[in-house]
Amino acid sequence: MIDFSRLVTGKIQPGDELRYRRKGKTPHYLLRYEKNARPIVVWNMTRLCNLRCIHCYADAKDKPHPLELTTEEAKRMIDDLADLGVPVLLFSGGEPYMREDLFELGAYAKEKGIRTVISSNGTLIDREMAKKTKEAGFSYVGVSLDGGNREVNDKFRGVKGAFDKALEGIRNLREAKVKVGLRFTITAYNYQTIQELFELMEREEINRICFYHLVYSGRGKKLTRAELSPEETRKIIDMIIEKVKELDKKGKMIEVLTVDNHADGPYLYLKMLKEDPERAKQIYELLKLNGGNGSGTRIANIDWLGNVHPDQFWWNHTLGNVKERPFSEIWYDENNEFLMKLKEKKKWVKGRCASCRFLEICGGNFRARAEAVYGDPWAPDPACYLTDEEIGLKGAEVK
Repeated sequence: MIDFSRLVTGKIQPGDELRYRRKGKTPHYLLRYEKNARPIVVWNMTRLCNLRCIHCYADAKDKPHPLELTTEEAKRMIDDLADLGVPVLLFSGGEPYMREDLFELGAYAKEKGIRTVISSNGTLIDREMAKKTKEAGFSYVGVSLDGGNREVNDKFRGVKGAFDKALEGIRNLREAKVKVGLRFTITAYNYQTIQELFELMEREEINRICFYHLVYSGRGKKLTRAELSPEETRKIIDMIIEKVKELDKKGKMIEVLTVDNHADGPYLYLKMLKEDPERAKQIYELLKLNGGNGSGTRIANIDWLGNVHPDQFWWNHTLGNVKERPFSEIWYDENNEFLMKLKEKKKWVKGRCASCRFLEICGGNFRARAEAVYGDPWAPDPACYLTDEEIGLKGAEVK
């Protein structure tokens, strides 16, 4: 996750004010860059979903899996996560609002000292649901919109009316004083509506958005044709950067982040190097602290069956199951060769990634995407849009 707002403007953003309950004296606004942090855990708590999104990495269904973690099993998992010092538990799905014990488990995790957030499609959040979200102590809800207008969003998410219902859910959350933001997966089918999305955010006073680069996982495996060309990606990132500057000039505190393509960091650095070398130097240092891809290190996933994965897009690699062993044992199992390699992934990446001068700030980018295309988790990420010259393979001046 790359915080464009902080990197471009140099200002502490609203989301940087998170104070995780863990040891150490790292300034609160640098927590996301801390190298030795416990992982943020994404828990896909149910397979059940009311939408049919064409890119769903979880391939959610219209019924829950019969072997999903029970409430008591989930509480034991949460106990272990709290003892480990996990700072954030993200409740995802499917659609988490379709699971009846969402609020009970959210409140339980908060009592244990874990910050709790939700990833939702927003369509089921009426005023009562929003109120319960607040009462359970959830500090943030990320609502997915995959189009800046009804037509594009509803086609992408597979159900007519999804756009309006999600917008209503966002308004209900804001009325209940729950922080809410948008999640948008960039594809060739919807990137043309990003400007509309920013306009929507200003109208609705939504102050956070995460732009996700497409990962070929779940139903997303069928969307390789929806991937953008390097030139298209660069134009989109340029537009996002300029939008961040524009919002900053307007005095609007809108947090803009990109996710799942760590080439965004070096690209931003190179762009700022031409415009403001001193600011670029600061950007590089923050990106170096972050270290790039966090799969298997700073991000973890637990699916609805209790299986542990390196991240939420990599379900073909299972590290263990929390019904059989605590997450805290699974995540640091030195006998798991693949997991141990992930924790030192910079040593194992191949090709242009291994020779890239930005390896220390990119971390080899997204390994799940490399494996999906090349069948090798250590191959170069096919979504890297930096040129050979930019990464130092053809005599570029190395930093």
